Amino acid sequence: MSNAHSLTAEGLGLGYGERTVVEGLDLPIPPGRITVVVGANACGKSTILKAMSRLLPVRSGSVLLDGKSIHAMSTKEVARTLGLLPQSPIAPEGIAVADLVGRGRHPHQGMLSRWTSDDDLAVARALQVTGTADLADRSVDELSGGQRQRVWIAMVLAQQTELLLLDEPTTFLDVTHQIEVLDLLTDLNRDFGTTIVMVLHDLNLAARYADHLVAIKAGGLYAAGEPSAVLTETCVRDVFGLDNLVVPDPTNGKPLVLPLGRHHAAALPTS
Repeated sequence: MSNAHSLTAEGLGLGYGERTVVEGLDLPIPPGRITVVVGANACGKSTILKAMSRLLPVRSGSVLLDGKSIHAMSTKEVARTLGLLPQSPIAPEGIAVADLVGRGRHPHQGMLSRWTSDDDLAVARALQVTGTADLADRSVDELSGGQRQRVWIAMVLAQQTELLLLDEPTTFLDVTHQIEVLDLLTDLNRDFGTTIVMVLHDLNLAARYADHLVAIKAGGLYAAGEPSAVLTETCVRDVFGLDNLVVPDPTNGKPLVLPLGRHHAAALPTS
């Protein structure tokens, strides 16, 4: 854990065209821990993740990877340290699953280096742990949304980086596969000290799996810290505009958010 890579945003300003999305954001990522980013739609979560992985140029401030500006580093240097699963990745037409997962090995290969047994092992393990080994020879185009998402996760795992950024990794997955993916990421964190940053929509899964929870509102940092300190009724109301109750999760004592629609709030007992 002491050798985990560091990633932090300092005074970050981001936008698209004339539209400003993020301004003056300071966001240190705790090394060796699982950080989950939550917030309402269009609040800037994905934009922040893109900037922290060098996919999006910054307008102001900086993103530092191990103390160096990530935009001053070579693409291969970044890719050997940091793996990214974007929100809507696009696969080349007709590519087979094993070939797509194998692309995660490119950062470890030089211009003249050949595919090695280490590459084979990395791809095989990534396919196995994501439950996609039986899909290896199939075209990615033929897969369901859930199968395709697991294949993309396998590609990121094959990259074997010590820092993973995942934008909604449970998209398209049924609840069983959501839990399997989140358990897998937890295993990577606990067994290898992999620093993980992910955007999740499900607040209760975020609270359950996060060591460090970040709430974003309108491109700014609303709160950050342990889930029990961040995920309060006031936070959920302010960030999501949602009436709610927060109670202890009976499985682990972490916050459990109970949304209150108009029909549910009316049924609450009054004191």
